[in-house]
Amino acid sequence: MFSTQFVLTFSLLLSLPILFLLAPRFLPLRHPSIPIPLPDELDDLSLFNRAASLSNPSNTFSHLSSSKSPKLKIAFLFLTNSDLHFAPLWQQFFQNAPSKNLYNVYVHADPSVNVTRPKGTVFEFRFIPAKKTYRGSPTLISATRRLLATAVIDDPANAFFAVLSQYCVPLHSFRYVYSSLVTSTTFDLTQSPSESAQYGGVRLKYKSFIEIISKNRSLWKRYAARGRFAMMPEVPFEKFRGGSQFFVVTRKHALVVIKDRTLWRKFKLPCYRDDECFPEEHYFPTLLSMADPDGCTHYTLTKVNWTGTVNGHPYTYRPPEVSAELIYRLRQSNFSESYLFARKFTPDCLKPLMGLADSVIFRD
Repeated sequence: MFSTQFVLTFSLLLSLPILFLLAPRFLPLRHPSIPIPLPDELDDLSLFNRAASLSNPSNTFSHLSSSKSPKLKIAFLFLTNSDLHFAPLWQQFFQNAPSKNLYNVYVHADPSVNVTRPKGTVFEFRFIPAKKTYRGSPTLISATRRLLATAVIDDPANAFFAVLSQYCVPLHSFRYVYSSLVTSTTFDLTQSPSESAQYGGVRLKYKSFIEIISKNRSLWKRYAARGRFAMMPEVPFEKFRGGSQFFVVTRKHALVVIKDRTLWRKFKLPCYRDDECFPEEHYFPTLLSMADPDGCTHYTLTKVNWTGTVNGHPYTYRPPEVSAELIYRLRQSNFSESYLFARKFTPDCLKPLMGLADSVIFRD
């Protein structure tokens, strides 16, 4: 009788892609994507299975949980491969929360980088077991799923899961963010009256704020980056979507992501065109669009400026550009009453941002 570990390992080995059969023979491999190491995959599967088993948790809490409060919480998930440059700004954001029982913080820091744990802050003891990540690779999908699974296991009260990076900053106070996600009936400008119904001050229906793009000139190149037919039959091109890797999802959708095995087998395939391969920008919108399109807003709450993009990176703001006018401009949205977060800022923007914290950013 084979052990469970043997069967799991053998099945994973069988699922490893035969890249040369998928990629066109006339195109050379250029900086091929690094496959997910088998030990990492096994660790993740164990974690995901634990989280999936808590689909209807009763009183399961771990050492990271702040309390057993029945109030809905927002889990803030920071994905980083460098220091948390704006930790002081986020510290003030969380300190201004009406209660510590309204949020949890989790950090996935690339272990190959010596990331400083900000002492005396909400981040100090919130680092989760992490694996190495690479830009434009499935490792970023794994890291995000790791954060989601940890937060699901840690606290059943986690109702929303906000994925952020070290370059993200808040555009509003905690009170505003919490009210917008949990209680407001007007925040989402795209919702119907029935979707904004409340009972006892709590929304009856919640949506995930995730960007889902179905029409873009780069979609076909991104889709075919692993080979023309590599994604078939599970993901036909007409169901392939794109969008920001920074989103806010409901617990229901966090579990959809954690439980998925089918699409993951496709999106973890290495690409033969690294310049067209950004799986972290396609896996989540494709999966949730296929699973529950009406349960998603199709837009993100993290403002990004793609004007003057360089090597796939968005525009990066620098200290001279930081002003009250910039904050007000970044808040403007056509889909919601406001954006809640923004990126990308250079680390030295911290000082001018802190100068605006009380008078502008956290003054709603």
